[in-house]
Amino acid sequence: MKVMLIDDSKTMRNIQRSVLKQIGIEQVEEACDGQDALSKVGAFGPDLILVDWNMPNMDGLTFIKTFRKQNKTTPLIMVTTEAEKSRVIEAIKAGVNNYVVKPFTPDLLSQRINETMSKCAA
Repeated sequence: MKVMLIDDSKTMRNIQRSVLKQIGIEQVEEACDGQDALSKVGAFGPDLILVDWNMPNMDGLTFIKTFRKQNKTTPLIMVTTEAEKSRVIEAIKAGVNNYVVKPFTPDLLSQRINETMSKCAA
């Protein structure tokens, strides 16, 4: 499985990469913001995208809306500190398949990835 990590924090990308490695996912592409992600996503062709909300240049929500215009099927998980219900609803309306609030445990992230992939495969 190929996963794209979009987060402006290198530390957060490293944490997510480590969790992905624990669950056997080795093919990971990183992007530091939405613009960077849009330039890489086509060539990489991820099976799953983990995206942060608050980033410079292009935030996660804008990335999701832009990405969903060209790709309706690739699962997206929003991984963010934004925990307000209205923000979660906004992200779901924009096209995310699941939502993880930071800080998270490796188990929680792993569970959300498995849930999302099972739902999207069905």
